[in-house]
Amino acid sequence: MPYDVSPPPVVPRTGSRLWTVGAGAAIAIAALIGAAALQPADAAWLLAAAVLVGLSTWGLNRTPPAAAGPEPRQAAPAPDLDAALLENLFEALAEPVLVVSGGEADDIAGRRIVLANAAARDLLRIQREGALLVAVLRDPDVLEAVDEALFGGLTRTTDYADVGAQTRHWRAMTQPLPSGDTGPLALVVLRDETEVRRIELMRVDFLANASHELKTPLASLSGFIETLKGHARDDAKARDKFLDIMAAQADRMSRLVADLLSLSRIELNEHIPPAGRVDLARIAADVIDAISLLSAELKVTVRLEDSEHSALVNGDRDQILQVVQNLVDNAIKYSPADGTVEIVIRSDIALDEASAPWSGGNRGDGATRLPLLTPDRKPGQRYAAVAVRDHGPGMAREHLPRLTERFYRVEGQKSGERQGTGLGLAIVKHIVNRHRGGLSVESAPGQGATFTAYFPVAARRDSKTSG
Repeated sequence: MPYDVSPPPVVPRTGSRLWTVGAGAAIAIAALIGAAALQPADAAWLLAAAVLVGLSTWGLNRTPPAAAGPEPRQAAPAPDLDAALLENLFEALAEPVLVVSGGEADDIAGRRIVLANAAARDLLRIQREGALLVAVLRDPDVLEAVDEALFGGLTRTTDYADVGAQTRHWRAMTQPLPSGDTGPLALVVLRDETEVRRIELMRVDFLANASHELKTPLASLSGFIETLKGHARDDAKARDKFLDIMAAQADRMSRLVADLLSLSRIELNEHIPPAGRVDLARIAADVIDAISLLSAELKVTVRLEDSEHSALVNGDRDQILQVVQNLVDNAIKYSPADGTVEIVIRSDIALDEASAPWSGGNRGDGATRLPLLTPDRKPGQRYAAVAVRDHGPGMAREHLPRLTERFYRVEGQKSGERQGTGLGLAIVKHIVNRHRGGLSVESAPGQGATFTAYFPVAARRDSKTSG
């Protein structure tokens, strides 16, 4: 005998709620597959979830066959098993899923979350049910889409950005559900599209930057090649000179492409905090060893202060080493011969101390301090900082806000024969941002420059004495 898949007229409150949510979720998720333009693997996963939700709901609410027998209630334990399966499935969904009740159409405070899975609770920092929707999702387009689903029966997809130190891009898919005890219901599925957006932006930026920045060295190489094929063919002195210039241009192009690729990779994963623990003092010492040949060649002394104390921070060792190396490399190149570059490590300090002037505000040289990147403030968070100071030409105040822009250079300054790519500080900023840290600069004309990068201190591990 076929099953009756319609909800029974009278069921316990829990069964009614599960049937409403389960049937609506099954229909909505299946419908959203087509509306969301998902990748094949994601679509297959959501389709399987929809089928499981539908089957679980069907089994939960089916009417037993009218077969003759004295014990028609023998199948009673099955609904509890199916209810548990439905519950576990809803909780296991990787995408944040919300069920929202509408209340009155003109009362925005009546939009409440009646059900949220584990992913949604973790993302929005809410309880399982009862939270006010407008308190956790503030984007007006998303709220409008929810209203259209609740009171207009419309399905809609809305893109929005969660702006902060690490911007994340989301796609909100809203779908009406059958009305429940609390009035009209809507399903909201949130999809994190940050990585997709970053990949597209990375591709566009890489092509634009590479095509723009490679024009000059390519034009230079083409010009010298034509000259060597022409009247300089038999001029040994000119040929050697031109070949040296061509080698330098080729080296610059190689470094430019390497830096562009490095920056693109960093930006791609910028929204994902790194794992691991590293010691800032140890990294600074390693950087000094790595650049010893360059500093000796330019006759610049690099001095590390406070190196006897460790400064453990959360982070990716290679990336933090790249931060310190880029800052020290810049400081060396802009330092005069026989100059000194100082590296100072400060550990276990508050955010206000980490972002304070390098000298405590007592330099007396008129230097301007400017934050280039400020992390989100978290109560009780401690930081460790590395400050790199040179005694070069310094910079006027108007240049400081643009230092981390790609390819920005302060007009009139030279950094020796080996020109940089103009991406060093941009790379530093994005790495620091990925580590949820901060970056600041202090400088004035003729007074050198100090760059300070600071990172969250790693949580202390419980030490246990082993025998």
